[in-house]
Amino acid sequence: MDLFLISYYGLGSTVLRLVIGIIFVVHGWPKVKDPKGISQAVWGGHSWLGLLQGLVETLGGLAMIVGLWVVWVALAFIVIMLGALFYKIVKWKAPFTGRDTTGWEFDLLILAGLLALLFG
Repeated sequence: MDLFLISYYGLGSTVLRLVIGIIFVVHGWPKVKDPKGISQAVWGGHSWLGLLQGLVETLGGLAMIVGLWVVWVALAFIVIMLGALFYKIVKWKAPFTGRDTTGWEFDLLILAGLLALLFG
């Protein structure tokens, strides 16, 4: 059994990298198309910062999917996820999970996946 699993070594990190890349592309592209939403919620109305965040998420997600600069993209995404957690926990007082609101459990899971890619 161990030899069978050893032959698939690295597959888990590849799948994790692909999924995280897809998630960031899906969440980043709307920020590129309309940066006002994120800029009003987080960046004090500065649309160029919302656009910058959208570009980092979209282009970083694409780089993550194809396996380019994974460590550097993971570091940038970790900063983004720490910011997301800060806003949800401290500023917006969101619960860990909830039926009627978005909790911060998804953000924490993405952060854990990024840390696994960075240190794994």
